[in-house]
Amino acid sequence: MKINRTQRAAIGTLFSGASTARKLAAAVLLVVAVCGYLWQKPGEVSGVVVGVADGDTITVLDAAQTQHKIRFAFVDAPEQAQPWGQRAKQALSDRVYRRAVRVEIVDTDRYGREVGRVWLDDTDVNLVQLAEGYAWHYVYYAKKRQDSGDFAGYERAQDAARAGHVGLWADSDPTPPWDFRREKRGE
Repeated sequence: MKINRTQRAAIGTLFSGASTARKLAAAVLLVVAVCGYLWQKPGEVSGVVVGVADGDTITVLDAAQTQHKIRFAFVDAPEQAQPWGQRAKQALSDRVYRRAVRVEIVDTDRYGREVGRVWLDDTDVNLVQLAEGYAWHYVYYAKKRQDSGDFAGYERAQDAARAGHVGLWADSDPTPPWDFRREKRGE
């Protein structure tokens, strides 16, 4: 369990000369944090979306007031500087910002972000971004960790979006973000 600044302050309050009321408030905060930690399933984060960085990255604040930077698993949305990048971010924000989500963590990326499948109630948000033409199925990584049934479902969603010219597929030849990033690096 990571301890954040608020929790450290609460611990300090418990052992300080603070009033009984402040100590009680600090104790309640710590009990809530510990309960949130204990009831959370391993490999899962639940909380409220407090930030949307782009079309496939959000920040979730859990019950212990810890922020989790979540990179969507199995999909890759256009970069902000790409066509459809801003629209992908806005669509995701409209769907999840300030809403409670559950994230099934599947990995941690090289930047330290948790990589996961995001659920809003019973809706797979990663799949919705793909189906609405705001992301590509990231086959390179999906082949490594996505189960075959989900992989096929994501492929069908992307194929349907492409065939229907939905979202980024309205463009004649959209550039996948991994190619865009490679070109920016000059490779």
